[in-house]
Amino acid sequence: MKILGVVVVVTCALAFAGSAAASIVLGRSIAGVTLGMSQAQVRGKLGKPVKVVHAKNEFGSYTEFRYAGYVVDFQQNATVTGIITTIARDRTPAGIGVGSLWSQVRSKVSHVSCQGNATLGDCHVGQLLPGRRVTDFFFKNGKVNRVTVGFVLD
Repeated sequence: MKILGVVVVVTCALAFAGSAAASIVLGRSIAGVTLGMSQAQVRGKLGKPVKVVHAKNEFGSYTEFRYAGYVVDFQQNATVTGIITTIARDRTPAGIGVGSLWSQVRSKVSHVSCQGNATLGDCHVGQLLPGRRVTDFFFKNGKVNRVTVGFVLD
């Protein structure tokens, strides 16, 4: 009976680890940070940023929270408009993330559109139209080197 209890605990732990690894939700979130979250909600999820940047660009004022492996953007300083990860453990439910190959992204990500090539290119899901949500897989040297989920601003 004790062995059965250990097997159940290990099985449950593996199931939770598998779902935790699927932390990129296309067009929605990365690591539990969801588009539209407030700055306070992001701090509640990821903690205190390593650095906070306040600046202006062609779209107006923005704030950027920088963490080890994450950048969270707040265009107009209000809610999350973009999230970037460079952390390999962040994955889609299909197992795609930083370190994935061009061929893996093309075969495992539905409705993906790619430009360039595996050496230096990107593949995205979603329409590149203002206000639309997209997920972009950026490639360098044949592998995904960062993933962005965000709103198209221009």
